[in-house]
Amino acid sequence: MRGRPLSRPNPSVGAVIVKHGKVIGRSWTQPGGRPHAEKMALDQAGACAKGATLYASLEPCAHVSERGPSCSDAIIEAGIAKLVYAVTDPDPRTAGSGAEKLRAAGIKVSQMENAAATASLSGYLTRQSGARPFVTLKLAMSLDGFIALPSGESQWITGEASRAHVHSRRAQSDAILVGGGTWRGDLPRLDVRLEGLENRSPQRIVLTRGVVPDDVKIINRPEQIGSLEDVQYLYVEGGAETAASFLKADLVDRMELYRAPIILGSGRSAISDIGLGTLADAHGRWMLADQRMLGSDTYEAYDRVRPSTGEGN
Repeated sequence: MRGRPLSRPNPSVGAVIVKHGKVIGRSWTQPGGRPHAEKMALDQAGACAKGATLYASLEPCAHVSERGPSCSDAIIEAGIAKLVYAVTDPDPRTAGSGAEKLRAAGIKVSQMENAAATASLSGYLTRQSGARPFVTLKLAMSLDGFIALPSGESQWITGEASRAHVHSRRAQSDAILVGGGTWRGDLPRLDVRLEGLENRSPQRIVLTRGVVPDDVKIINRPEQIGSLEDVQYLYVEGGAETAASFLKADLVDRMELYRAPIILGSGRSAISDIGLGTLADAHGRWMLADQRMLGSDTYEAYDRVRPSTGEGN
């Protein structure tokens, strides 16, 4: 996760080299996508890489590009004895050929599927399979589901710990999106204000047909997110109409809810109508993935449950 999102347009891959029970090299994809994680780890290990085992979250690439040699060639040259990887690379330039190339060179290769490794590559995998970024919808609300008072006052519903956590999530996103109403009403900065992570502030995007500053991108419909080049992780912060539009289009892969221990009684709802026809349509769509306390607030993350057809993640 350390390479996310600075590794774009490449996936953020992790690699560890082990020999005689000791870690002799470890790394992740560097900013701009190069060097790759495997090459960095091999450079750390040096001559000790000969006969060692390499663990990688993604199948090593098999193609040579203008930006450098393939990781498969580097692994062979270093004398690695065994490769264990978690996810097959869906890029058609590799897509199994990386593993086969290593086997042909006499390296023992095995795949060990791992949910955490797959989750760490969710943006890249969604971009490859669905031609769009992985979408996280963030909502901060009261216990009774409101994001603001009837007057529109919303600062601050949640506490400092939740707000810091939101900034850490922004720092792992390529782009952050709000609706036109939120943009015009709140004039949000949409940046990262955690010390040492300011350089990870995401590209700002507004869902609107209105006017925005030159350094802010516009899309008119949620379905246009596929046109956001090099965006693997899109963080949607609202408001209610924007949240509903992404849910209605079934473009939300993860929901992250921050619930403050307060009751407002009335106000602005977190999500507008999403067009459900029956109550049965609401069930079986979301699975709890994480839950914790952030100060006095409760954080819950839910992953979208999708049919196992290779669509999305």
